[in-house]
Amino acid sequence: MANAAERVYSLIKETVENEGVELWDVRFVKEGASWYLRVFIDKADGITIDDCTNVSHAIDPVIDEADPIDKSYYLEVCSCGLERELVKKEHYSKVLGQKIKVKLYKAVDGVKEFTGTLVALEEDITLDIHGSKVTFALKDISKANLCDFE
Repeated sequence: MANAAERVYSLIKETVENEGVELWDVRFVKEGASWYLRVFIDKADGITIDDCTNVSHAIDPVIDEADPIDKSYYLEVCSCGLERELVKKEHYSKVLGQKIKVKLYKAVDGVKEFTGTLVALEEDITLDIHGSKVTFALKDISKANLCDFE
């Protein structure tokens, strides 16, 4: 259902930004018997409940009018959180210089998870892990998150 999420992302991006927040990601997922359209938002000084409510009220009519999803679903608007998932290349660029955790599809020297400071971003990413530079292709990353502020 990635296409549904991509369609919704395109539909609501401008509306979300007009509310003074950034659209981080959109996911359309099934949990149990129910479908959820999750809209993740962000802003520099943090997301409040009011931000989520305002965005929800703003995007609901946009989504209803375009009707891009042919299933019944619940709309949830939430913060992308401190340990936000890095999905798009622009997500990585926003956290350059910060500590991230990367999980790979295939192990490198028997290891699938790496944590380090993101020091470079091209078609690959480079992490500084205790002074050693390690580079990964974005296509080889199964999941990446900003690390909790320890």
